[in-house]
Amino acid sequence: MLRTFLLGMGLLCLSCAAAQAGAMLDAVRGSGHLNCGTITEPSDDNKDDTHGRTEAFGNDVCRAVAAALLGDAGRTTVFGYHDEHEGMTALQRGQVALLVGASPNPGLAARYGLVFGQPVFFDGQGFLVRRDSGVARLEDLSGQPVCFIGGTQAETDAQRVFAQRGIAFRPFPFEEVGEMEAALVTGHCRAQTGDASVLAVGRSGFHAQVSAYKVLPELITLDPLSPVMLAGDADWQRVVDWVGFALVQAEISGVTMANADALSRTGDEQVRVLLGTRRSTQGGLALPDGWGLRAVKAVGNYGEMFERDLGSRSPLGLSRGLNRPWTQGGLLWAPAFR
Repeated sequence: MLRTFLLGMGLLCLSCAAAQAGAMLDAVRGSGHLNCGTITEPSDDNKDDTHGRTEAFGNDVCRAVAAALLGDAGRTTVFGYHDEHEGMTALQRGQVALLVGASPNPGLAARYGLVFGQPVFFDGQGFLVRRDSGVARLEDLSGQPVCFIGGTQAETDAQRVFAQRGIAFRPFPFEEVGEMEAALVTGHCRAQTGDASVLAVGRSGFHAQVSAYKVLPELITLDPLSPVMLAGDADWQRVVDWVGFALVQAEISGVTMANADALSRTGDEQVRVLLGTRRSTQGGLALPDGWGLRAVKAVGNYGEMFERDLGSRSPLGLSRGLNRPWTQGGLLWAPAFR
């Protein structure tokens, strides 16, 4: 009971501090602890949130921020929320200082008084098919039944893109995810469409048949996930954004969880600035010395984190796709560390 009371008082104080002067960064530093939120898998009847279970990735983003700012990835408590509205309400009330797993939306930003940071994961609508189906691109679905949850954005975007490309497919709407996945497995659907993360989660539940299905590499929409914060504290937003940049730059520069300590002494100038053993000349970033080194040692570089939480080493098995650094043809980038 006492622990619950103290936690509630701490969250209330965090909310008050943020509301007074946009001082979320000061509140987190002062408490020595980061309360962070992630979006968990929505229920079948939730047609607004389209992403799959990416909370493991969100957890690591939270841990990286805590390691960078507070010196210890363990100084974070992660709360799971079933949808973006629930998570943003918690953020608005000061129950968490950071929410990971929502898509940038100006309407929601205005409604809840929020700001979206730099994207940390590029999701988007794709297609799940059997590997032996002969379907390799959208045109191969001409005349074929394609499954989706009716009344969702996935239906709208599929109809629009197929019409634009002149592909006459057969729409096959469902009300429940389980029934839709059963239709795919039994061959009543040639493909299932939805955000790639959702498709990967569904495929992971196929058990012995997982390897028989693949998510096509082509996306027809781009739906990134970004950290979300209360508006009004630019320093806090910069801290969160630059931790993400550091993980991306670490991958570009070949810095890993295993070699970060060694490269902090022997790496080139940009690497040593990234890892905090050479003073940055840019200034204005409210992070302590060595913050980049602590972030990378806590979760690895971006590639290590992706493969562990979303990619080849995770149940989702997502390919990197657009979630590669710009140096490898992806969309991830980082400003120069000088």
